[in-house]
Amino acid sequence: MNLFNGSNYSQPMELEDLPRDENLAKAEIALLSVIFFSAAILNTGVLLILWRRRKQVSRMRVFVFHLCLADLVVAFFQVCPQLMWDITDRFIGPDLVCRLVKYLQVVGMFASTYMIVAMTIDRYQAICNPMVTFQRRRARWNIPVCVAWTISLLGSLPQIFIFSRVQLAPGVYDCWADFIQPWGLKTYITWTTLVIFVLPIFTVVVCQVRICRAIQINLYLKTHQDNAGIAFPLPSRASSVAGVSKARIKTVKMTVVIVLAYIICWAPFFTVQLWSVWDTDAPTETATFTILMLLASLNSCANPCIYLFFSGQLPKKLVTALCQRHSDSKDSMHDETTAVSSLYMSFKSLSDSK
Repeated sequence: MNLFNGSNYSQPMELEDLPRDENLAKAEIALLSVIFFSAAILNTGVLLILWRRRKQVSRMRVFVFHLCLADLVVAFFQVCPQLMWDITDRFIGPDLVCRLVKYLQVVGMFASTYMIVAMTIDRYQAICNPMVTFQRRRARWNIPVCVAWTISLLGSLPQIFIFSRVQLAPGVYDCWADFIQPWGLKTYITWTTLVIFVLPIFTVVVCQVRICRAIQINLYLKTHQDNAGIAFPLPSRASSVAGVSKARIKTVKMTVVIVLAYIICWAPFFTVQLWSVWDTDAPTETATFTILMLLASLNSCANPCIYLFFSGQLPKKLVTALCQRHSDSKDSMHDETTAVSSLYMSFKSLSDSK
């Protein structure tokens, strides 16, 4: 799955149309189909669960809600177009659709990444600066979420101007990019890797380290207080996390797992992208390269699973509600049957008395 060009950006556009590896194409189609349907079903299911519990809204659920929306953008505008692309071998559609698809593909990547960044920064504020979080709680708009979507929509705009529907050979058209040779493609992919992967991951790691450090200091001081039986004043940073609840620590753990899943899924993708443009001898046509790039979209399947794992009460309550509804219908049917039987016996006794 190549987000920065059509089929193979390492080949110049002047080359004639080359036959593709049909076995590899079938494997791509099968894998992309599984990823698309899994991501669509899982993220839609989590959105429905969160929507049904919208009256019990929390900041973390808002972030998860928008992360699911970003993953649905990845599923429907990144994985699905690539799936159809692999089925037809060439992009089928006008120039406007070509530019729009390429734009939305990168919007999904930006949104999924920066929603994780916003979620991590929010957890950092909640643990290390809880008073700031409390003062902002009544804001009508969730500013970090709005910033994440704004960065995603604006940061993807270059795709509209870079990509277009071009003729590769007589009668053969595809959605292709036009880069300045020889440095344009290298610069663009390196820059995209920095803003979508390297810088966000650096920010997230710094926040997570500070969160873990603050919690460690807090637990250390509280343990010594309990052992000594003396309540001595805590340092400013430790006192700010003195009231950290188990629920907040649980959300921090969930955020850490989401970040790890993102790194595991997307690190091979960006590594392969950089390798393919900086090394002219890179084996870009091998199955290993192709599968590594396809597996990046598994992150959209992993995020809802992680949330459901850490908040297992939601699925249980949903199942309980469904079972309760089924039980209530059985009880109502039983009551109706009992009422009919009683009415029948009453009429029978009256007729016998006559």
